[in-house]
Amino acid sequence: MNIDEKIKLVKEVGEEIISQDELRELFLKKSHPIAYDGFEPSGKIHIAQGLLRAINVNKLTKTGIKFKFWVADWFALMNNKMGGDLEKIQTVGKYSIEVWKSCGMDMKNVEFLWASEHMNQDYWLRVLKIGTLNTVTRVTRCAQIMGRNDNDKLSASQIFYPCMQASDIFQLGVDIAQLGLDQRKVNVLAREVAPKLGFKKPIAVHHHMLMGLAQPKTDLKGADGAIAKKMSKSNPDTAIFMTDSVEEVNRKFKKAYCPEGIADDNPVLEYCKYIIFELIDEFKIERPEKYGGNASYKKYKELESAFLKKEIHPMDLKTAAAKYINQLMEPTRKHFKTNKTAKKLLETIESYAK
Repeated sequence: MNIDEKIKLVKEVGEEIISQDELRELFLKKSHPIAYDGFEPSGKIHIAQGLLRAINVNKLTKTGIKFKFWVADWFALMNNKMGGDLEKIQTVGKYSIEVWKSCGMDMKNVEFLWASEHMNQDYWLRVLKIGTLNTVTRVTRCAQIMGRNDNDKLSASQIFYPCMQASDIFQLGVDIAQLGLDQRKVNVLAREVAPKLGFKKPIAVHHHMLMGLAQPKTDLKGADGAIAKKMSKSNPDTAIFMTDSVEEVNRKFKKAYCPEGIADDNPVLEYCKYIIFELIDEFKIERPEKYGGNASYKKYKELESAFLKKEIHPMDLKTAAAKYINQLMEPTRKHFKTNKTAKKLLETIESYAK
């Protein structure tokens, strides 16, 4: 794979790359750059975290990139996930890894590192240095990385969070910070402080944030539209979780927001574009002749064009999308039914919700 082909694949992952010139230079110098993404274990994984993350990681590793997952257990504790219970957080982290094993992620090029095991004295010294280089106002502007709005009251521990996340990048020795667009502000912070600390600026590759299934709201105080639209666990009916039953998936799609003839902010089309067409060769819609008969599409743009022309009814699109999502989720469902370790982990985290 030549440099242009590698950059093309990374661009399929990143809606924003800071910067593409730096990425080209990196590929010229290193055959196996290091990329990372971090996650707070905080409950059951939805398909944006499961299938979409696997798609993105696999594209990156095809270029020769080695991927590090930062299991941010102490960060989840600071952010009061799972009631701040570290044992529960770490159990959820183990469950998350089982999800990725089951949904097609290329595990040969992926390494999982637990924050609690790697935050040594050098790490904390760097956190302090990053703190001294920034004002409280500058750091609290990064509150979105924790799923917080600008007007939310932050705990004292959460003030440290952005400095720690910036320190993660240097601790792991990564070349590429590959996180969602909602993490943009802290990656910019890391790029700002890198030369002052004697490090090379990390390249930031920000992936698309998949919408929830409800009609998007863009009027949240302190959050821009992109953040307001992202999938959330706080409303389970608007997210598809990786172990949802076939019936649950069908029910959620049936009530999903899908305005006829409109593609913008249409979550069902988003699922088709970012997940289904990445993993299947042909999208088929089955319907009676009186409603147009069966139809098939090999490219997403063909499907979108037909929907814009109102050649596809929203309910037909939702039914077909649910069918394909169910097919893609089936290996994960099977894994959590037949693998004893995975089954026990799922039962345990479901007991936390009760």
